[in-house]
Amino acid sequence: MKGKVLFVAGLATGYVLGTRAGRKRYEQIKSGWQKIWHTAPVQKQVANLEGFAMARVSEVPKALYTGAKKLASTLSSDTTPGQKLDATIATAKDTAEDVAEVSERAQAEAGGSPSSGAPNK
Repeated sequence: MKGKVLFVAGLATGYVLGTRAGRKRYEQIKSGWQKIWHTAPVQKQVANLEGFAMARVSEVPKALYTGAKKLASTLSSDTTPGQKLDATIATAKDTAEDVAEVSERAQAEAGGSPSSGAPNK
């Protein structure tokens, strides 16, 4: 998806820079997008998205904080280095799963399909 967006942005940039009108055409395109951006339906969706994002942003730090607390207690325990390593790996996996779960819940509530957990590159 990221590649497609960059491709379209590149095409648009090439079109604008390649036309003889150049800056004038760019200003026409810009003013058209600004008119669309400032319409009531678009701004309503922007406000909905901002509210949704702010509600979900608070959940990720909680999951990370819990994982960091577990990790700190694991590292400060009186166990062998091998046991600490195993416990640290398990804690990191649990924290990653918690963050992925928060993300999937947010996507489900937004009406999107949950990802496979693999990062997009």
